[in-house]
Amino acid sequence: MPNKIESVVSFLACAKNGIIWSSCSPDFGTQGVVDRFKQIEPCILITTDHYFYNGKKINILEKIEDILKQIPSIKKSLVFAYNKKEKMILRDYINFDQVLEKAKMDEVFERFEFNHPVYILYSSGTTGKPKCITHGAGNVLIEHNKEFMLHCDIRDNERLFYYTTTGWMMWNWLVGGLATGSSIFLFDGAPFYPKIDILLEYCQNNKINLFGVSAKYIDYLKNEKYSSKNLNLSSVKIITSTGSPLAEESFKYVYKNIKKDVHLASIAGGTDLVGCLVLGNLYSDVNMGEIQGQSLGIDVDVFSDDGKSIKDGEKGELVIKNPFPSMPVKFWGDEDGQKYHKAYFNKFENIWHHGDFIERTSNNGFIMRGRSDATLNPGGIRIGTGEIYQQVEDIEFITEGLVVGQDYNDDVRIILFVTTKNDKELDEKKINSIKLRIRKNCSPKHVPAMIIKVPEIPRTKSGKIVELAVRKIIHGETINNKEAIANPEVLEYFKNIPQLK
Repeated sequence: MPNKIESVVSFLACAKNGIIWSSCSPDFGTQGVVDRFKQIEPCILITTDHYFYNGKKINILEKIEDILKQIPSIKKSLVFAYNKKEKMILRDYINFDQVLEKAKMDEVFERFEFNHPVYILYSSGTTGKPKCITHGAGNVLIEHNKEFMLHCDIRDNERLFYYTTTGWMMWNWLVGGLATGSSIFLFDGAPFYPKIDILLEYCQNNKINLFGVSAKYIDYLKNEKYSSKNLNLSSVKIITSTGSPLAEESFKYVYKNIKKDVHLASIAGGTDLVGCLVLGNLYSDVNMGEIQGQSLGIDVDVFSDDGKSIKDGEKGELVIKNPFPSMPVKFWGDEDGQKYHKAYFNKFENIWHHGDFIERTSNNGFIMRGRSDATLNPGGIRIGTGEIYQQVEDIEFITEGLVVGQDYNDDVRIILFVTTKNDKELDEKKINSIKLRIRKNCSPKHVPAMIIKVPEIPRTKSGKIVELAVRKIIHGETINNKEAIANPEVLEYFKNIPQLK
């Protein structure tokens, strides 16, 4: 489904009737859809005839037939017209719009258990089949209400806009905002088409109060030296940023070039809880490069590898020491709970291990240092990839970086891949300047053994870079689930890089 009103209507209809919802965005290939939906054996498929991206019209119905052949549990398919002015000719599918026209108002609300399943979300699936994370209705509702009302100061009649697709948990989060009495605004399409500030103009025109985006969106505006001085963003009181850590320079950029009197909140949590573990705080200062604090009512801590709470300034594992409302109800198909236990409780007994490498600061804030499974271990020293990204992404001639560890001479060496502005060459002088910056601001151990220019960085459909897939490729391993990657063709480049032989 694209991010349209029909998607919200369909989800709310499911929730009202105790039916479980699951969605992915129309840019998923056939295999990506099948890898997710086949596992949960759905009865009904809802889709549209086409969608647009970067101004290009893309047909969806061409792949629906293929999907239906591979998921025999689907008994009925509903299709809505993306453009209501165009007439659809449907032979084998039910017309969504006609169903609505014929339907009578149903005001009977059955009462369900507090944690009755409401939707199934999926892990990114870049290392295997995606996990089917099943969430309970009351569980996520109480979490979303808390985050919107207490952390973001959003309630009655305010206006929420998160730039997202139906394949990212931020869509579910946005829809949860309806429970606060706010209006939600939907945008379907590319974030920089037909112009660089289309989303900010949308905020201006619709008097948006909460504007949510990915950190990569802010980084892009910063790299393009964009300024919003010609827009009136007076209604925007909070900008939330997620998907990856927001660098210190990006904080400076927002306050200098987008809006100086705004609450800029870097937030992090994930699909596992459809919410945040660390996020904004209305009563604390915003410190550049930091997430302000932990989520209210969630017992967040930072542990060393041996399961001990560690002091400020040291890096460790993000954990939760007590149960919290929006823990998943279960993984679909995981009847004995083994997959669930392995995902969260394998590392520390009875402690939720989230899989993020994190540091608590002296301000009581947090700095994300990367995923635990992507941390680097040169000479046995544990380094978070986020520490290197923070340095690299502030360099004028670099647009983006990806860092991995390569097994080498019974140790690990750090390899940094970068893309450059206007595809400029990366000469010895530039490479040395990158190494010098990392050495000075991090440590000699952080300095990459090699820095290699690549045409593009591979990422998931929600915009996260895929370090593990690249690590596998440079070690000659097979990637099983390329469908989870938005630009899988880029992976070919990493296969035979001479310097890494």
